[in-house]
Amino acid sequence: MKQALKNAGIQLPETAVLRLEKYLALLIEWNKQMDLTSVPEAEMAERHFADSLLPLFQEGLFPEGCRVIDVGTGAGFPGLVMAAARDDIRMTLLEAQQKRCIFLQAVCDALELKNVTIIHDRAETLGKKEAHREQYDRAVARAVAPMNVLCEYLLPFVRVGGMAVCWKGPQVENEKEDGNAAARKLGGEEMQLMAMGQGGHVVACVEKTEKTLPQYPRKNGIPTKRPLKKDK
Repeated sequence: MKQALKNAGIQLPETAVLRLEKYLALLIEWNKQMDLTSVPEAEMAERHFADSLLPLFQEGLFPEGCRVIDVGTGAGFPGLVMAAARDDIRMTLLEAQQKRCIFLQAVCDALELKNVTIIHDRAETLGKKEAHREQYDRAVARAVAPMNVLCEYLLPFVRVGGMAVCWKGPQVENEKEDGNAAARKLGGEEMQLMAMGQGGHVVACVEKTEKTLPQYPRKNGIPTKRPLKKDK
């Protein structure tokens, strides 16, 4: 873990590094019993943990004390890693699979994290609920869906003036046209891309400037079956 963070140019307090090492050990142990990740054990520290942390070091991207929701967090990437590294972030982890929520809770208990809330639900459902709709400074996602689908999942959670932040690879260039069209329909600006480390990794940032229309997000499964696209 320490070497992976060093290779990425990430410096964390020793307490945070120890948390992440314990998290990694739990991930390896639980992954033998359930499908949490297909990444080889030797590559997990770099490909999951260091990658999740890189955007934290971009000035202003995650301000102190910000309220964040990680949509489709899976085994906790990037949200749980971010929360383990920074106590000031108020993190909500949203996951549709109950068994993964059980794993996330086990990690939070082992790491004694007080800044994390775990919710078993779908984005299309939770994004309609008053307690969560337009209540977050940032909504994040990693390896979940194309940008036009992500905008419909994330932007309903983001307050006006906040931002959706999506971990992406080089293929995001092919998603820009439909992604920008979806962002505009949902109250967002056109996406801005920020390079992250090596290998073409980027984060796509969509600032929210207007409230999302009440018909979004659409019903469960519709954003992926009939994704928003640029009008022809």
